[in-house]
Amino acid sequence: MGSAKNTGNAARKARIEEMRRAEQARERRARIVKIAASAVVVAGLVVGGVAVVHAQSGKKDSSASDSKNSASGHFVAGADGVSTWKGTLGRTHVTGTVNYPMHPPVGGNHNPVWLNCNGDVYTKAVKDENAVHALEHGAVWVTYSKKASAADVKALAAKVKSTPYSLMSPYDSQKDPIMLSAWGHQRTVKSASDPDVNKFFAEFVQGKQTPEPGAACTGGLSQ
Repeated sequence: MGSAKNTGNAARKARIEEMRRAEQARERRARIVKIAASAVVVAGLVVGGVAVVHAQSGKKDSSASDSKNSASGHFVAGADGVSTWKGTLGRTHVTGTVNYPMHPPVGGNHNPVWLNCNGDVYTKAVKDENAVHALEHGAVWVTYSKKASAADVKALAAKVKSTPYSLMSPYDSQKDPIMLSAWGHQRTVKSASDPDVNKFFAEFVQGKQTPEPGAACTGGLSQ
């Protein structure tokens, strides 16, 4: 039993390390693209002008007025303590504020720019719309209120910093001191040492629920 668990953990660590290397490769490619783009800046300006006209007519990225259709449904609590959203979760890019039916949100329409989630720990509240985009990329979002102990916050921060595809931020309006969220899933934990913290990370960091597996968790918004 212990051997199987160790084998599973080793495989998971190898998969996360592989994702980290793939992301580093994407970053190198992105730098090359930026250098090449500087040689065709005039053409880029022309394309940008066309894109503006297209955005105004086609509206690929919706405004805040369209965010009312972001999500519909309700949570269903599982025997394992994880609540799963039953219903729809929109994935449209919006440039304004989204009124999510759950807090913290676990999905729905979101900002075109994701919040960096490569083990990023934010000490100030972040925008839901950017964090939801990170969830779409397969990240786990750790949130805590003022009721969480300083020791728990410190321990959770250490956990996040060592885990690619995760992020952490304060969220004072949530119902419990410590909550864990992934796309379409959420749970409360009693403390940083609660075994359910590791279980949630193991299942949902780049888990089966991820709408865009392998998408970057860097190169987005840093706060």
